[in-house]
Amino acid sequence: MPHKLIRMQRDGHQTRPSKRPVMIAIAGDSAAGKTTLSKGLASPLGPERVSRICVDDYHKYDREERKHLPFTALHPDCNYIEIMEQHLQLLATGQPILKPVYDHDTGRLVRPELVEPREFVIVEGLLPLHSRLTRACFDITVYLDPPEEIRRAWKIQRDTQRRGYSVEQVLAELERREPESAAFIRPQRSFADLVVRFAPVEGRDDPPGTPLSAEVTLRPTIRHPDLRRILSENGQRAIHLRLARDEDGLPVDVLHVHGYVPPEESRVVQKKLWSRLGLNGGADPVKSLGDMGNGERSEALAITQLILLHHMVTALD
Repeated sequence: MPHKLIRMQRDGHQTRPSKRPVMIAIAGDSAAGKTTLSKGLASPLGPERVSRICVDDYHKYDREERKHLPFTALHPDCNYIEIMEQHLQLLATGQPILKPVYDHDTGRLVRPELVEPREFVIVEGLLPLHSRLTRACFDITVYLDPPEEIRRAWKIQRDTQRRGYSVEQVLAELERREPESAAFIRPQRSFADLVVRFAPVEGRDDPPGTPLSAEVTLRPTIRHPDLRRILSENGQRAIHLRLARDEDGLPVDVLHVHGYVPPEESRVVQKKLWSRLGLNGGADPVKSLGDMGNGERSEALAITQLILLHHMVTALD
């Protein structure tokens, strides 16, 4: 079975002089925050240690061509899934690829680019966890799951400001995509080691403008960082952990990162998490994490990125 073979190849590659890269997948629907999350992971590690790719580059058709098709970019038939699988296998075993490129701003397919796998390969997009073969390529898998009303607001803002759409066009496209989102995008949630949800805290009557909190479901498919010392500190309000039931009814740990606490309290937690990473250069997590891309900073995003960085760095061992 191909997905088992790639696992065996990757395990065998660990004995070679040059280690295979650590592969992390970030899946989610359009405008769920995948690029914002992945940029923040790459920044503190540095470009010499990280390769980033977007599997939406494997679209078969440009934006104009898709207007005349019976399916949208979310459908596997609109993407070169087999080539994506081949390329992820090559990257996972330390080999370069010549990757196609889809320009999201213009909607055109442009010149391909050479991607050399560095220590870490961050893969984001609509369908990175769609098949068994792609899933077998990753050490860490993440699914972004914001509430639908928040995702829609993010998509309207992005597509009207950066991609030239009207609000009416974005809403119409969201409705057109919904069946395929339900059929192909959201099912990837069940294959993720971590499910990340940025949203207001249920049951709180926070004033408008309160930063979003994060809820991180930690499934027992991989080993998660030990947070007991931070959680037990008196007066610590930035994060807490609880036992919950996953969508399949099985017990999981859920980490709550509170966006409503003062930033200075969150940054105490960030610096303690940062100190565990052992990254060179002494970068300040306050400066390198939590960037929302619009001049704003999210402390909940920064802590979430630190949890993922912990997984990436420890996977090197």
